[in-house]
Amino acid sequence: MINIIVCVKQVPGSNNVKVDDKTGLLIRPKTGNKLNPYDLNALEVALSIKDQKEASVKVVTMGPPQAKEVLNECIWMGCDEGVLLSDRVFGGADVLATSYTISQGIKRFGSYDLILCGKQTTDGDTAQVGAEVAEHLGIPHLSNVMEIIEIDESNVTVKALQENLIITEKIQLPCLLCTDSDINTPRLPSYKRKKNMKEDLIKTLTFADYEDQNIYRYGLKGSPTQVQKVFPPERNHNSQVFNGNSNELAENLFSILSEKKFIREA
Repeated sequence: MINIIVCVKQVPGSNNVKVDDKTGLLIRPKTGNKLNPYDLNALEVALSIKDQKEASVKVVTMGPPQAKEVLNECIWMGCDEGVLLSDRVFGGADVLATSYTISQGIKRFGSYDLILCGKQTTDGDTAQVGAEVAEHLGIPHLSNVMEIIEIDESNVTVKALQENLIITEKIQLPCLLCTDSDINTPRLPSYKRKKNMKEDLIKTLTFADYEDQNIYRYGLKGSPTQVQKVFPPERNHNSQVFNGNSNELAENLFSILSEKKFIREA
């Protein structure tokens, strides 16, 4: 039996998000959220392994109570159970405090063989949490995984993009892998599986359930980095349209770039 854990996140469903001017944190709506698209690739890897071998898939997320929605979606796709890490103590965490909170939650699960994460999230885009979770757990990890070549109860062999090289690595389990977005095409949730669900397969862990009760390792108090200022990009709808042949269009473009001092004549 291969025990797989997939880390996912609920992110805003729109690019039109608001930011708290005082804290610099995203104001996350109670509705209009979705499962982080990159996490779907990690889920598909886990479920594909489960299709081929004897394996269990547990999905975990850290967030407010409404994040339970994405855990249900993952279960409808084929995961066996979900765990929600939710507590006000966890709020406002940077990548270090977030990764530590997730790692300590995973420690409460018992044994595991493989942890899978998406390459990054669409709201933070740091691509750091996966690797930091592995470091907190003291297990090997690899990012930009493009293909799972083979996996057994002791090792996993993968192909990954590292800088400008594509490498093949055999990694001893347990380990953590961050999947590339081109690794697969995720499946859709099963409506039949959703309708046949007879019990709640999601468990919630709070700060009180954690072994490490040092409050200064979680949330805002455990975050060594603070956002100084976050603001949405300015939207400019001004545009110019030019007509003509290729030489005329090139001349128009050259004139604009020269006028704005983006280029200059040699």
